[in-house]
Amino acid sequence: MADAQERLVAGLRAGRVHSAYLFAGPGEAPRRTAHWFARALACRGEASGGLPCEACPACRRSRAGEPVALDADGKKGPLYRHVGEHPDLLWVERAEDKTRVTIKQVRALQEVFRLKGVEGGRRAAVIADAEWLNQEAQNALLRTIEEPPPRTTFVLVCANPAGLLATVRSRCQRVDFALERAPSPTSPEAPEEVRAVAERIANLPRLSLPELLDWAEEFRGPRAIAAADVAGLLGIGAAWLHERIANAASEGTDVSGELAAFSALGDCRKSLAQRNANPQMVAERALLSLREALV
Repeated sequence: MADAQERLVAGLRAGRVHSAYLFAGPGEAPRRTAHWFARALACRGEASGGLPCEACPACRRSRAGEPVALDADGKKGPLYRHVGEHPDLLWVERAEDKTRVTIKQVRALQEVFRLKGVEGGRRAAVIADAEWLNQEAQNALLRTIEEPPPRTTFVLVCANPAGLLATVRSRCQRVDFALERAPSPTSPEAPEEVRAVAERIANLPRLSLPELLDWAEEFRGPRAIAAADVAGLLGIGAAWLHERIANAASEGTDVSGELAAFSALGDCRKSLAQRNANPQMVAERALLSLREALV
């Protein structure tokens, strides 16, 4: 995060601010940096001081408050929220019960930016969970970032940019965040629930096909919850494979099966993000791929 922030500060001080950025990487660092960057863009303090300066009116207005829950349909709550109480800093993310950032949310941002800014400084919109924009929403966003309003910056935040259209990625200045080191899923330092899933993965060769399908059936239910649970399975499975591949490679053992499974998990992740794939079916594909790598 520090390296990315230093690069962004250098750009701000030199007046090199792009109309669209893509903050890509796992964990919370991209989101935290996007929040900081939006505030830094609006800061009207002395250029030689820290960013944000925390003293100017814009900084005071953009300080974090209690986050407002979003509604992807705009019926029970807002489609977007402000960063703090700053009228020219907007934040969009998936609603709690949704697996998509919707085109309604993108169009709401576009409607705001058709109007003149309230503060007269820079304006910004952060789209967290950007990999969960469907193709229609991405195409709508693309038209805006191709011809952005004056002094307006869009920040797209995603764990894996593969879910974004190539045309969207090409219009953004990319800022990559390194993988935050986490304990091995089999180590005592890993959370108990992670170790339990890793143990079940290691046991896959001993499961019959009906037993494997029973495991996948655990991912039935409301799609937003099931998709999040499957994403967790994919993450643990990928980390488990990574450890297995590293150990096998150091011993000169063939890892072609593990590499194929790792690629399959990536495809499963992309399918879950880009399409309205059935989480249970995605879990089945992932578990079958892991099982094939181990038998």
